[in-house]
Amino acid sequence: MSIYKRGETWWIQFTAPDGTRVQQTAGTKLKTEAQQLHDQLKAQAWRESKLGEKPKYSWQDAVIRWLSEQAHKRSIADDKKHLNWLHDHLHDWALEAINREKIESIKQAKLATKVSNATVNRMLAGLRAILNRAVKDWEWLDKAPHVRLLPEAQGRVRWLTPTEAARLIAELPEHLALMARFTLATGLRASNVSHLEWSQVDMQRRCAWIHPDQAKGKRAISVPLNDDALAIIRSQLGKDRTYVFTYKGKPVGQQSTKAWRNALERAGINDFRWHDLRHTWASWHIQNGTPVHVLQELGGWSEAEMVQRYAHLSPNHLSGYAGNVFGKFVTNLLQLQKSPVTEMTCRA
Repeated sequence: MSIYKRGETWWIQFTAPDGTRVQQTAGTKLKTEAQQLHDQLKAQAWRESKLGEKPKYSWQDAVIRWLSEQAHKRSIADDKKHLNWLHDHLHDWALEAINREKIESIKQAKLATKVSNATVNRMLAGLRAILNRAVKDWEWLDKAPHVRLLPEAQGRVRWLTPTEAARLIAELPEHLALMARFTLATGLRASNVSHLEWSQVDMQRRCAWIHPDQAKGKRAISVPLNDDALAIIRSQLGKDRTYVFTYKGKPVGQQSTKAWRNALERAGINDFRWHDLRHTWASWHIQNGTPVHVLQELGGWSEAEMVQRYAHLSPNHLSGYAGNVFGKFVTNLLQLQKSPVTEMTCRA
């Protein structure tokens, strides 16, 4: 039977010319619609087998394969969030039908939700990655449309003074306060703090380490523990057998909670994210004389450009040269103008 019913939904079943058995839901309660889809699929299978046409894939096919291949990504939750939003715009689209015009309409629809250009770009980057994968790896498309990203403002580095940081920590619940203090002492990213295991800590050698698969740059990070970091680690002994930081017996999955936002409000601190604790750590290092190349290694940055945004906070390494222009050129010129030889030459 070419089409049949399961409950109230019609299903499709047939054998393609190459012997492949096709069986799938038609996704409809109407027999006429199921029959139409059956005929289309069967005809497509014939053209692929007899005429050598490429199979037709949908956006949904691409999303399913993408998610299965990228399940290991640390940012997969963010990818799913963007893909869920894209579902309403692309779920019934053939992959080859997605062109620049469609992408532009998606871009404008996302902008209409009043999000930043950066947020739009993260969504567009995910869309672009899937389309490029369909071309280069899966060979589902001959070419992918160009995806033009929006300009992003280069925002200032947001950091706290020690007084502000102390005020914030005093307002946080204990588990978040300890994690915030540890971040300010080590500069580790939120996920590295919340998933830090005892097996990654050596209190005798006063160090911890982040494995390559846990690091954003995919390189292992050695984390020296200063006195504050070590004291925090010791305060967690005996609370959990696996993780250093926990809340109610589980790792802290989300730091930017209502408790975090309320603490910021009570501390009188605006425009500050949890990740800005890492910026604060880096800013304090630079202000206290840590060289940029050392900070890069401490923070696990793969590129020096990422660290240069903090360099302006400590111009001391330039102060010795600041007087060179005036001292070596202007001063000599003034002395030359006042010299007797110059005055005689001028009179002559």
